[in-house]
Amino acid sequence: MTKADIIEQIAEKTGFTKKESVELVELVFETMKDTLESGENLKISGFGNFNVKQKSDRRGRNPQTGEEITIEARRILTFKPSVILKNAINKG
Repeated sequence: MTKADIIEQIAEKTGFTKKESVELVELVFETMKDTLESGENLKISGFGNFNVKQKSDRRGRNPQTGEEITIEARRILTFKPSVILKNAINKG
């Protein structure tokens, strides 16, 4: 499913115009993105949790040359589905 598919379904189920549905979906995604960029966790009840975690520097190896390199610290995004979502997926 793509963002366009989501917009289409929202328009069909709510009676909003496609333009209104696009604005709504873009606003939701923008709010989610801004929240995660600021380092806050995002919890959507009945869906799951998005968490931003900090990974520290670590040693790695270039697979082509075997040379040791340092992989820089970075933030990663993790998702943990809710029990409700897990159950819904496993029933199908």
